[in-house]
Amino acid sequence: MTETELKLPRTPSFRLEGQRALVTGAGRGIGLACAAALAEAGADVTLLARSAGEIEQAAGAIRAAGGKAETLCLDVNDPVQVKAALAQRAPYHVLVNNAGTNRPASFAEVTVEDFDAVFGLNVRAAFFVAQAVAQRLIEAGEPGSIIQMSSQMGHVGGARRTVYCASKHAMEGMTKAMAIDLAPHRIRVNTVCPTFIETPLTKPFFEDPTFRDSVLSKIKLGRLGQVEDLMGAVVFLASGAAGLMTGSSLVVDGGWTAD
Repeated sequence: MTETELKLPRTPSFRLEGQRALVTGAGRGIGLACAAALAEAGADVTLLARSAGEIEQAAGAIRAAGGKAETLCLDVNDPVQVKAALAQRAPYHVLVNNAGTNRPASFAEVTVEDFDAVFGLNVRAAFFVAQAVAQRLIEAGEPGSIIQMSSQMGHVGGARRTVYCASKHAMEGMTKAMAIDLAPHRIRVNTVCPTFIETPLTKPFFEDPTFRDSVLSKIKLGRLGQVEDLMGAVVFLASGAAGLMTGSSLVVDGGWTAD
């Protein structure tokens, strides 16, 4: 065999042209970064959040950068509203289930209200958004990729985070089970598990030097995560380059869970 006869394998494309993508909690922080990344890769992105002003501004910025973006203003805590809204739209090939919350408190101080709020958004809402997206794909007979924004706390424990850890461990479990159920429909389901990411929402916490130092002591690479650290991971999982990945976790934690 000569050099010219050898057929080299080609890397599957990371491009997303022709794909429709939905990102929840997309007005700022990690959600905005995910939406921008998917649009940059060629997807037609819908930014979903309750805050109409934020997502309109974000979608405008994506369009100004040459991407395709529109908005959907609704509350993911209302599964009936979510299902009705998605039923009126073409199926989404990519979902980034990003909307989430945390109410840090020591175990003995957790209230019923805090528990319900965290589980309501991080688990219940995420479950039914994913279900609504998957149902539309199944109806259309189209493949897809569901990306759940989990956390390193879905793999370990953390002080003052019993409810948050429980919710993210739940997300990891439901992702594996979803992957099994949806595989026959060519719908992949995976999680992205970030370490502490510096966003407008989290930045005030890092102004406490004790907290910042405790976090940095566990991140082996010695720095806080930035939203840019997650953008490539999301594009990868959305694309054909991750075509054999389902029921898996992509841990982007700077080495936090390495020991």
